[in-house]
Amino acid sequence: MIEPDIIGGLCGGVLIGLASVLLLASSGRIAGISGILGGLYGKWNDSERIWRMLFLTGLICGAGIISIANGGLVIRLQAEGTMLILAGILVGFGTRMGSGCTSGHGVCGLAIRSKRSVFATVTFITVAAVTVFIIRHMIQ
Repeated sequence: MIEPDIIGGLCGGVLIGLASVLLLASSGRIAGISGILGGLYGKWNDSERIWRMLFLTGLICGAGIISIANGGLVIRLQAEGTMLILAGILVGFGTRMGSGCTSGHGVCGLAIRSKRSVFATVTFITVAAVTVFIIRHMIQ
């Protein structure tokens, strides 16, 4: 039997890929969430802000719909307080330093064969694996 989490992950991955392709095909834009969010505060015209707000609204509403369909939102935090804030700051810093996030580099950048995205994706996957190893095997 296939685990429900695997099916949900596969469906989510297909939807992320489809949304990325549709955005790229319709507007030539990369579906990097940090760039889309950051662009809300840039010097853009109204139509630029509108598509960004619609994309982010769809992202949030889609997650909400799936949550309701699955019987409610379940949040499993692996960290608390200061560690959670520090993790958020580090993710934000890494996103800015890497000129993009996992969706921009890992989904879209790899699809268009960007060398910078290959390097960024290998880097964040490696750092994630090392972090998990340290937390699970060396700290606890």
